[in-house]
Amino acid sequence: MENNKLKNSREQALHYIKTLVDVARESFLILDANFRVLEANPVFYETFQVLQEKTMNAFLYDLGNGQWNIPELRKLLEEVLPTTTTTGGKVIKNYEVTHVFETIGQKTMLLNARQIDSVQLIILAIEDITDKKNLEVKLTEYTKGLEVKVAERTKELAERVKELEILNKSMMGRELKMVELKKEIEKLRKPVLNGNGHNGKKNGNHENGHKK
Repeated sequence: MENNKLKNSREQALHYIKTLVDVARESFLILDANFRVLEANPVFYETFQVLQEKTMNAFLYDLGNGQWNIPELRKLLEEVLPTTTTTGGKVIKNYEVTHVFETIGQKTMLLNARQIDSVQLIILAIEDITDKKNLEVKLTEYTKGLEVKVAERTKELAERVKELEILNKSMMGRELKMVELKKEIEKLRKPVLNGNGHNGKKNGNHENGHKK
């Protein structure tokens, strides 16, 4: 009687969960306590390119010729999840895993899992964040490249400013020398003007003598 009640509760829970995950945008797997696949939503089949007949009732780690035998995933489900308790069940949130699949290449996934002990089910949500991570890497590389270019440009500008400062000092030095040179020329011109017979005293005496 107790077994029938548990079976009915599990079937109802499975039906309800399947209804929800079928319309989800993330990939979902519903596993039993032994990690066998009871249900998978259409997004899972599309994303990971596996066949339904080879997925249903299969051992999780045997999917895709063992492609899902991922050490981090095993640890998550077998060690971390059973010991992580929260209100309403055992939950793992936003666990990032990167794995290279034979058929679809490298994928970066964000895993969320919930273990429902009352009906002996595990719900595993798999969000494919590969494109997002690739974009982040490209943005990081672009930012680093931009920083390098800015640093190089800043260095070039600093060197140019230094050159201009040196040039400015040189020009100021030349200006000062020109001013000093002009002063020297003026000093030299005065004695010459005083002795040329036009502006000095001798010229005046000569004129006075002439008048007499």
